[in-house]
Amino acid sequence: MSSEPDAERDAILAALRPVVDGIAATFGPVCDAVLHDYRNPEESVVAVAGSLTGRAVGGAMSEIGMRVLARGDEARDELNYVTRTRNGTLVKSSTMVLRDSAGAVFGALCVNVDVSAVTQVHGLLGALAGLGTAPAELPTTTFGNDIDAVVDALVDVHQSKQRGSWAELDRAERLELFDGLDTRGVFAVRGAVEQVAARLGISRASAYNYLSRARAAHDTSTGGPA
Repeated sequence: MSSEPDAERDAILAALRPVVDGIAATFGPVCDAVLHDYRNPEESVVAVAGSLTGRAVGGAMSEIGMRVLARGDEARDELNYVTRTRNGTLVKSSTMVLRDSAGAVFGALCVNVDVSAVTQVHGLLGALAGLGTAPAELPTTTFGNDIDAVVDALVDVHQSKQRGSWAELDRAERLELFDGLDTRGVFAVRGAVEQVAARLGISRASAYNYLSRARAAHDTSTGGPA
């Protein structure tokens, strides 16, 4: 039998399922809406309408969800941010966290809208008016149904910011890599330490050691626990 907090959270998710369908129906094929239950990060998607990001019920959270999960009850809504999918589609998104009556974050309602065509028209009109500017570099977000693929993508992104392979990184760069992954919520996912270790070609013990040291350094620099 569900505990009282879980029963309340289940009821909130049930109430939002038709909202997911309504959002997608309103905006049409350029939009999808995704409902997440963060109590099960590896299969957090409990409802989805639309196919823009290729999500499916039972799929994993994105790296955006990992970041929300890592912030816990301190997480805030992230509204109207623009990102780019792996296939180059420009997406404007909003992630609205779900809380129970005690204020605990347990999920999120995400809305994603394809703004590629709008951006192209805007660029064309700007060029015709002589107002063209270089487009801003947008972050690439991995939307996927497989949590392993999301973790791998985040490791690749953080490694690409360094000099090269793990063997080529000095101690400070290795700690920076683990701190960056931790900040993005990677290690909130079950089994992520082992997966990151395998991806980097190091032992699980080494991965745990670097994570511990990165967290200690982070706490020292911020004056307290992250």
